[in-house]
Amino acid sequence: MNLLYNKTTKAALAFALIGATGCSKDFLDTRLDTQPVQHNVDQNYTTIIQLANAPYAYMQQINEFNVLDGNLFAAVTDEAVQTNSVGNVYLFNNGNWNQFNNPDDRYNNYYSGIFAVNYFLEYLNKNGGDYKALLALNRDTITADTRLNFENDIKLMEWSIPEAHVLRAYFYFELIKRYGSAPLLTQTYAISERPSVAASSFEDVVNFIITEIDTYKNDLQPNWKTSAFSNYDGRFTVGAALALKARVLLYAASPLHNPSNSAAKWEAAAAAANEALVFARRTDNTGGNNQLDADYRNYFLGSNTLMSNETILAIRYAPDNNLERANYPIATAGGNSGITPTHNLVSAYEFTGPEVPGNPYANRDPRLGYTIVTNGSTWNSRIINQAPGGSDDMKRINASRTGYYLKKFLVDNADLINNAQFQHNWPVFRFGELLLVYAEAMNEAYGPDNNNGYVFTAREAINMVRSRPGVNMPAVTAAAQGDFREAVKHERRIELAFENHRYWDLIRWGNAADIQNQPVTGVEVTRHESVFIYTPKAVQNRVFVSPKMNFYPFPQSEINISNGAIVQNPGW
Repeated sequence: MNLLYNKTTKAALAFALIGATGCSKDFLDTRLDTQPVQHNVDQNYTTIIQLANAPYAYMQQINEFNVLDGNLFAAVTDEAVQTNSVGNVYLFNNGNWNQFNNPDDRYNNYYSGIFAVNYFLEYLNKNGGDYKALLALNRDTITADTRLNFENDIKLMEWSIPEAHVLRAYFYFELIKRYGSAPLLTQTYAISERPSVAASSFEDVVNFIITEIDTYKNDLQPNWKTSAFSNYDGRFTVGAALALKARVLLYAASPLHNPSNSAAKWEAAAAAANEALVFARRTDNTGGNNQLDADYRNYFLGSNTLMSNETILAIRYAPDNNLERANYPIATAGGNSGITPTHNLVSAYEFTGPEVPGNPYANRDPRLGYTIVTNGSTWNSRIINQAPGGSDDMKRINASRTGYYLKKFLVDNADLINNAQFQHNWPVFRFGELLLVYAEAMNEAYGPDNNNGYVFTAREAINMVRSRPGVNMPAVTAAAQGDFREAVKHERRIELAFENHRYWDLIRWGNAADIQNQPVTGVEVTRHESVFIYTPKAVQNRVFVSPKMNFYPFPQSEINISNGAIVQNPGW
């Protein structure tokens, strides 16, 4: 398994991985023309570049748009229902997943990324840390053009080394978010060694992550977009590292990991979020130059996610139309209905004006219309009609069982018949989410209206998200800390819908057992004369066993490989 590959084999895999990344940029090119036997590795200047790039492949290898049954992860939460009656999502929803069969088992992938980082750093150290000498191997460093390329490679390597440390921190966070603890490996192992490495505690791994970020953050590129190396945008920056730190400490302060509600943990999370916001809001070339996008709907489409100043870090994928094919209504040419939003979620969108008889979706938070296709709305140049006999009749095979369809991330009017393809890029960190991290941490540490000398109060931060152009929701007025806490939870549910935060939010807040065990609902759409009638209905029951399912089970194969040093999580 992943801890036991020998170095040469693992390097060969890293070199061969990700030939086509869906991006014209070359910063993830990890290919070699021949198998990297040790002689070639030690005599080729491209080796260290490819080793530095290789860990990024493991960020891209898991495509968040098709991570579960070829679709988003949302159907394991109260956000969505899988239209198809079969799929791995039902293992989650029925509580039938385990250490032998976990549809979201990313253990091997993240440790492969960690291995790639460790191998790169060991290769560097084996050569005395002299990356300039390694970059000079078998190349012309004298001629003007090649000298410039050599000097540029040196500059890039100066950023690649701290990036490797922060990437490793990122992989470790993704592991402890799922498993609660993780073996903390900072070296590679030969297959003959079969190391017995126990899992380090959540707190110990968090401390490692924060130390790595704090040690290397100032050596990262401040902003690829505004640098002379703008075509390398997509690699870790100072801002992305600080956003990661803020997210990690928010999780560490949350009830699941902070049952005593230690104020110090919330204060640490607030300080980290403030540090990230201060950097993000700096508008010169030494800052993130981040701000909320003026178009919530379009921000998530195509290259907008890459180009927008809201994005702190995004994962780039090859153009395709898989998301549209999976989630367009079955009545739209090429569509398969996919995952459909629940009435639980739709009901959470606030009214902004009086209710309109026969149209429960009027006068709602505008993000409803930007995120979800409702009956009677226009989508892909036609009106959705789910009433009996309508074009989207809910009794049609594979039609939505909830009365709703997904819109977020989906390109409008995609010509699936002629196989039109589009970019879909995943926002790992964005300014809107950072503001909500800040609002939550500040409220828990200091209350809604005490800024503690930081950039904003919790209230100011959450209201910035709500007042985004095109959204313009009224300000949160909750005065008490507990009421404001609920406002933050609501805002995360709406603002971050379908961005793979909901499941982890429910778990870290300690709300998963209550929410995940409730039936997910939809509406039955009928029509009386010219008026649509919407009747709520239960669509699916869910099972969440607490506290067992607060953490994923370690893969049994990894426990076996560790000779029992890794102890299975309780209940599995």
